[in-house]
Amino acid sequence: MEKIILIKYGELTTKKGNRHVFINLLKNNVKKILKDYDVTIIKERSRMYISSKKEDIDEIVLKLQKVFGIQSIVISYKVNNNIDEIKNKVLEILKEESAKFKTFKVITKRADKNFEVKSMDFNNIIGGLVLKNTHLKVDVHNPDIKINIEIRPEGTFIYLNEIAGAGGYPVGIQGKGLLMLSGGIDSPVAGYLALKRGIDLECIYFDSPPHTKVMAKNKVIELANIINEYSGNIKVHVIPFTKLQEEIYKNVDNSYIITIMRRMMYRIAEKVAKKRGCKVIINGESIGQVASQTLDSMVAINHVTNMPVIRPVACMDKIEIIDLARKINTYETSILPYEDCCTLFIPKHPVINPVLEKCINMEKNFDYESLIEECINDMETITNLKTDFKLDNIDDLL
Repeated sequence: MEKIILIKYGELTTKKGNRHVFINLLKNNVKKILKDYDVTIIKERSRMYISSKKEDIDEIVLKLQKVFGIQSIVISYKVNNNIDEIKNKVLEILKEESAKFKTFKVITKRADKNFEVKSMDFNNIIGGLVLKNTHLKVDVHNPDIKINIEIRPEGTFIYLNEIAGAGGYPVGIQGKGLLMLSGGIDSPVAGYLALKRGIDLECIYFDSPPHTKVMAKNKVIELANIINEYSGNIKVHVIPFTKLQEEIYKNVDNSYIITIMRRMMYRIAEKVAKKRGCKVIINGESIGQVASQTLDSMVAINHVTNMPVIRPVACMDKIEIIDLARKINTYETSILPYEDCCTLFIPKHPVINPVLEKCINMEKNFDYESLIEECINDMETITNLKTDFKLDNIDDLL
């Protein structure tokens, strides 16, 4: 009898001819995140099986819960396709677990059609066994525990309730995107949602020392660290934005500062994205949340790039975004009081319906193209986030 971690794919099962591509990438991602453990990984069309040391199972499950492409995880026991072995193992499992519960339901799936008892009949056999040997009562609608029995050609897998996985697609299946990562609440959530749809991420951050403090940069790096737990591939490109930002401040009408600043950021992001092999730009814009995120503002700002811009939180309200930020553990870092360049330079009355022609005319007042090239040439790229920049405590940011 063997204790095995069983992975269910969920959304991946909707794929047809190219399902194997998704599953192969998922296996690679699982292998990468479990590289520090002694594991054996076997993939099949509908399941993946992981064998490990018994003492590592709980830690491994926690890591697997952050791997996109996994719908659910179960800790199962594998026995031979033998009725007596199955019955004995069910009673052994319930001896340890049944004290916590009052009701049960048996769910048998007979993938091995050579097994002599049909699924419904086997449900009745196991149900009678449990009723006779435990205090548990049957509840087919809302049971405390589900006794799952999967009878497959390679053996029978027995497990209780499933552990929810992250869902979505394996990271990287869609290629790369460039996330415009700030220190706010929205952009890390946008990054998480992009990862969930299979987009591998690199990040770009606009740094404006001495107007912004080093703690603001460290805060962004910590946010990248947190979402990197769902990827393992994230890099952060830090753009020195001070000179360009100061020129905007000198040469642009006050109400248009943020609009022009965002147009410059999009130009830089597009160049960096193409240089890094990214297919899309991703950001945390939410429609109407601030002046630069009205539809008119988005039109004027987006005009500078032909690259697709993905806005995963565009139609979410702030409460929904905050709830998700709490779930993925970015919220407490995002609300630390270190302002980024957009926050520091925001005018008292920013334009909410910018006119494209005015934007173009204002940008003629200074040589932004050479400043953009300087920004990109002086870009700093941070890799190995966990090794170099992981903070053990939020207080380390202070």
